Amino acid sequence: MPLPYPATYYAQTLTETRARPALQGVVEADVIVVGAGLAGLVTALELARGGLKPVVIEARAVGWGASGRNGGIVSPAFACGSDAIAARVGHDKARALHKLTIEGVARVRGYINDLGITGADPISGLLNLRRFDRADDLHAYAAEFAEDFGYELTYLDRAAIRERLVSTRYFHGLADAQAFHIHPLNYVRGLAAEFERRGGRIFENSPATQAQFTAAEKRIKTAQGEARAPRVVFATGGYTDGLVPRLKRAVLPIATYMMVSEVAPDLIASAIRTTEAILDDRRASDYYRVIEGGNRLLWGGRITTRAASSEGVAQELRREMIGAYPQLASLKTELSWSGQMGYARHLMPQVGAMAPQTWHITAFGGHGLNTTAIAGKVLAESILGETDRLNLFSGFGLDWAGGPLGLAAAQATYWKLQLQDWWRER
Repeated sequence: MPLPYPATYYAQTLTETRARPALQGVVEADVIVVGAGLAGLVTALELARGGLKPVVIEARAVGWGASGRNGGIVSPAFACGSDAIAARVGHDKARALHKLTIEGVARVRGYINDLGITGADPISGLLNLRRFDRADDLHAYAAEFAEDFGYELTYLDRAAIRERLVSTRYFHGLADAQAFHIHPLNYVRGLAAEFERRGGRIFENSPATQAQFTAAEKRIKTAQGEARAPRVVFATGGYTDGLVPRLKRAVLPIATYMMVSEVAPDLIASAIRTTEAILDDRRASDYYRVIEGGNRLLWGGRITTRAASSEGVAQELRREMIGAYPQLASLKTELSWSGQMGYARHLMPQVGAMAPQTWHITAFGGHGLNTTAIAGKVLAESILGETDRLNLFSGFGLDWAGGPLGLAAAQATYWKLQLQDWWRER
């Protein structure tokens, strides 16, 4: 099971520890948003900016799930490959979707700067690195991004990589100076604070027990209360339960793992000489970055269809870390944890209408923080009647994810991809 806040490094730098009340009695609103993760809070905030009065209902606490405990990387990307997206929706829509991810990067930075979110601490730079010796497709990808989107990526050869990283693991890479990384929990809490400043209400520790959304008045019931509104948004993720069976059937909960080192700035600097985040090219990649001014190393990676123990997490991730940086063998792990992300079978976010005046926004596993920012904005635009950009996601609906068989297939696919990674790196 995922660990609560005090067991993660986020507890060391929380900018606020506000406790919010549980929902009690009947609450009226213009829109009910179920879920206080990034997607739900961006949607609620943009609706409030548009003049509506949303209420947010959260089963646990703001940012409790993947939104508050992820790697914090903000870059223009989807987990699904460009060719697969184009095959499903066509070249023009695929190009428009990729433009959204670039807009999403700017939107996250804008939220942090414009709202003065302290503690988010954005640090520029992302290195996408390759663990085998081939670079022609990297050059082609960088050229395509520059031509199609005016987005510059810089090719790095092995010598350029070694100026930053004292490791023999990586052969080629692309540096993205516009991408950045942040403290995700402080970011999500900053969004919540701005929503509340605008008069929005968030109820924590209020798991929804019943959802009635077929009538004109939507009702979400909890153990002690009920929210009523003419509109409802289900902003769930890796912890989607059976409240709306169609949503649960469409989302695969996939576990991922992270760890944080002890304070050891000199030792860490002997291996990692950059403040840029690092992401390798494996299917379930390693991603890591120095945090707290270079005092600690945050390392994430691996996926399974069930969460492992924190001890097992640390062992798996340490093996990867030491494989890349043998000089860090003495670096101790201080904290480790696992948690669930939501994935769709088609590997794209699921954002759209599931019934009249009823929307869903989910399945952001593997996409980075930019996608929640832009998807929440696009969904709010649709609800407010401002744009039809929501239609860009129409090709990626609530496809059945396969249930237990889907989880077994996902795990088998991952093992297959791991084998392919192993083979091409040799």
